[in-house]
Amino acid sequence: MEVLGEKCGVFGVYGADLDAARLAFFGLYALQHRGQESSGIAVSDGRKLTRHVGMGLVSQVYTEADIEKLQGHIAIGHNRYSTMGGSVLEHGQPAFAHPSTRLGASSALALAHNGNLPSTKLLEEFLARRGVEAAGLSDSRMIAEAIACHLADSLAIEDAIARTFPLMTGAFSILILTPTKLIALRDAYGIRPLCFARFDGGYVFASESCAFHPIGATYERDVRPGEMLVIDSTGVHSRALAKGREQLDIFEFVYFARPDSELLGQSVYETRRRAGEELAREAKVAADIVVPVPETAIPVAIGYAATTGIPLEMALVKNRYIHRTFIAPEQHIREQGVKLKLTPLPEIIRDKRIAVIDDSVVRGTTSKQIVAMLFEAGAKAVHFLLASPPVKFPDFYGIDTPNQKKLLAASHSREEMRSYLGATTLHFLSLAGLIKAIGVSRDRLCTSCFTGDYPIDLLERTKEVNYSV
Repeated sequence: MEVLGEKCGVFGVYGADLDAARLAFFGLYALQHRGQESSGIAVSDGRKLTRHVGMGLVSQVYTEADIEKLQGHIAIGHNRYSTMGGSVLEHGQPAFAHPSTRLGASSALALAHNGNLPSTKLLEEFLARRGVEAAGLSDSRMIAEAIACHLADSLAIEDAIARTFPLMTGAFSILILTPTKLIALRDAYGIRPLCFARFDGGYVFASESCAFHPIGATYERDVRPGEMLVIDSTGVHSRALAKGREQLDIFEFVYFARPDSELLGQSVYETRRRAGEELAREAKVAADIVVPVPETAIPVAIGYAATTGIPLEMALVKNRYIHRTFIAPEQHIREQGVKLKLTPLPEIIRDKRIAVIDDSVVRGTTSKQIVAMLFEAGAKAVHFLLASPPVKFPDFYGIDTPNQKKLLAASHSREEMRSYLGATTLHFLSLAGLIKAIGVSRDRLCTSCFTGDYPIDLLERTKEVNYSV
């Protein structure tokens, strides 16, 4: 329930007889949880690229008329949460680059990026040498412009991407659209998820496998770390751009991914339920009911309740229709904070000792309000239990937590955190317990937010990390 900016979602489709934009719309709908700032789709009809981008949710950005204008058999789509450049339409994706002014329309490209580059120094230096002004460009747009520069040198798109790859310092799962090709690539550590499916004679890419079921696509495999997959009229072609060493962001399992997705061969739902079981073994509390903070923590609470034998109650009701709005709330409403999204049920909570289950505590502001809300509803005690370790280190790979000073666990002891939240007791799942619940070896996971171990060099931003916390 902690308000975190998600990492963006990408979706791509290729098929000779497919209405690609319509399929992309439904794919993005399934990936709405990964970004609610803006959405966009770019398509190709084999000759030219067309794009539609707007601010807001998928349901707000597109009309039937918009989809009908996006004619083509290849498409990429993007749901954005701003990590670089801010929440403005100018930075909406897919991003376009236009080497066409030099080479003709056939060289145009669109790019959709899930992730973040903590350092863009190499890209900026390259673009400066090529006479491209990088000021004001997002990291995604810089990547697109760098590839376009190589295309202007008459390189094939695959070679242009391979030349640009070493300049991309950070986390990325990227889809690229040209008039005739759909291309997917991941960073060498595979920090951002990206998977591949087959569909009715065509091919589909998505940030998460949950996007395949609504359109009837069949999961094939993940795009490998450091791999580039190219789809054109001759089929699917794989090329290694770097030696891969998989370290998927552990926060995908904790919070970001939908429970009906699979990551690293594991059901996200099952990993969260097992996290609840591990939490029950590590943190036994005297409680009358177990209450999850919806939605992510529900499987965790199911596992915790089943293991402890404490009854599970859905005593916090989420308003499912509260999404991002561009209408500023009236002051009185703004002061309600989390009450706008969650409603407690006093008849269930009153005079009860509550074991409230959540996925994580990051800044702590939302968690503090939840604890207060439960006490206001008549709770006798509120034990706050988290399905992950304390988040002590900033993220530079796509989550909007780059400022370590704002992380509660980075500046407070466990007892100070408990006091700040106002909880009766406070318990975190250990990192060992979380990894056991996920069911894969630790070396396949990026745990930087918990441990400060960053697999991709932060370069000039290393100075922003306090490792002594």
